[in-house]
Amino acid sequence: MPELPEVETVKRTLNNLITGKTIAQVQVRLPRIIQKPDDIQLFEVLLQGQTIESIERRGKFLRFILTDYVMVSHLRMEGRYGVYDTSDPLELHTHVLFRFTDDSELRYKDVRQFGTMHLFPRGEELTQPPLHKLGLEPLDEGFTFEAFRDRIAHRSTKIKPLLLNQEYIVGIGNIYVDESLFLAGIHPEREASSLSKKELMLLHAAIIKTLADSVEVGGSSIKSYVNGQGEIGMFQHQLNIYGRQSQACNKCGTEIYKTVVGGRGTHICPVCQPLKRQRIRKKLEK
Repeated sequence: MPELPEVETVKRTLNNLITGKTIAQVQVRLPRIIQKPDDIQLFEVLLQGQTIESIERRGKFLRFILTDYVMVSHLRMEGRYGVYDTSDPLELHTHVLFRFTDDSELRYKDVRQFGTMHLFPRGEELTQPPLHKLGLEPLDEGFTFEAFRDRIAHRSTKIKPLLLNQEYIVGIGNIYVDESLFLAGIHPEREASSLSKKELMLLHAAIIKTLADSVEVGGSSIKSYVNGQGEIGMFQHQLNIYGRQSQACNKCGTEIYKTVVGGRGTHICPVCQPLKRQRIRKKLEK
């Protein structure tokens, strides 16, 4: 599933390709992609004549800011947007087409068919599902250390599933949680409440650095991710721990192992990410 850096890259690419274009016609070929409104024909009609003013991101969601509406789109596992000429052959798994007045088209393809689109009057999209409960944006100015600490410091939940919970911090998926925890030297099974102030500061900085570095190179193409121009991301070549099970740690040379934490495959260096602090705390409590 595309995570924050990949969605941010798609956002930036589409802003360059389609901002200012006006929609002449919409064709929905797979109705279940459209979650709101229930009437697919209404979705198609409401978008006619709408100009794309900008494309923004909220967590892993794209927000197409139109003249009167906002279309909220989630790519899920395999969703992709691409810009084509209307004369280009229609590829398999193309489910929604947005034809512009200049005879170009924005096409949405989705092999797995899990992607979603919601259409709202402008100003209503942030107060209703699916955006209304999303947490802090880790690349925004509001993602201060104080805001981060207030969200997670006193939770008894293991730190990895807590970071994956989009109601606390948005956009950080499995790849970037593993990478951030490794960079901060924190074991994924540590309880958030066991982390010291210094550890929380290291983790806060690690999240920002990991995501910013990935955005800079277009995200990670672990499986099939490409941006709106069909280009792959390159951050997978900079990964320190994710996907490197049975390989030597870049820092200490210890073999990285893979386990399951919070139901997700998790990569750990036992030397660089010890459980020591939590174990000592539990002994003291006894």
